Amino acid sequence: MKTLDVVAAGICAALYAAIGYLIYLLLPITTPGIGIVRFWPNVVIPAVFAVLFGPLVGGVGAGIGIFVSDTLIHHDPLLSLTVGVTSNFAGFYLIGWVSRKNINWAKTLAISAVVIGLSSIGFGYVLYYFASPNAALLFISLVIATYLVTIIAGQKWREWRSYGIASIIGLGVGSTIIGLGVWMYSQLFVLPSAVGGGFQLPLWVSAVWLIWTFATEIPFLITLGPPILKACYRAFPSLKQQSKK
Repeated sequence: MKTLDVVAAGICAALYAAIGYLIYLLLPITTPGIGIVRFWPNVVIPAVFAVLFGPLVGGVGAGIGIFVSDTLIHHDPLLSLTVGVTSNFAGFYLIGWVSRKNINWAKTLAISAVVIGLSSIGFGYVLYYFASPNAALLFISLVIATYLVTIIAGQKWREWRSYGIASIIGLGVGSTIIGLGVWMYSQLFVLPSAVGGGFQLPLWVSAVWLIWTFATEIPFLITLGPPILKACYRAFPSLKQQSKK
């Protein structure tokens, strides 16, 4: 990493940790019923850094930032290292990487439809039989709504197509790591009591964590990311040239 990248990653980590900690103090909201995963609208911070400065800056900044905030909030560094850091690094690295690609819109939509259809059937099945039919319906509705909103936004704001697809892919991967990772962790260790606790939780809760993470974070990525990036490009035109490398 270049000196500028190191500085940018450090600023990203500091903002991500500080604002995330402040949000939790003001709004200590976690996954309804089972806790653990927090309400986290500040995801837009590493997403913006990933687009402006590259995937490694976004991934490293998010990984360090989430570790600091996790340690301050639930005091379980091992959970953060195994789940929080890995999910954040992977998710925001993908956002930075995919957003810089010249995406074939039609092909991407077709492939996404297949992937979304299969994932909806899979997770919907798990939720239907192990949670409730309403949970399955909520999940499928969320997936379809997100897909439709992405299509509409892509048609209206063509310059943000890659960012929109990147946000869905990155957050989808990160949310999956969180859902399955926290469940696996609970099979071996007691989850932090500060955010809900739990031990050897059933597999279906992983789907709920996945849905909660994606549903509560994708609106902030899609709605706040583009205007913040536009403002950054206006203030520092050189960043736009860098982000297209």
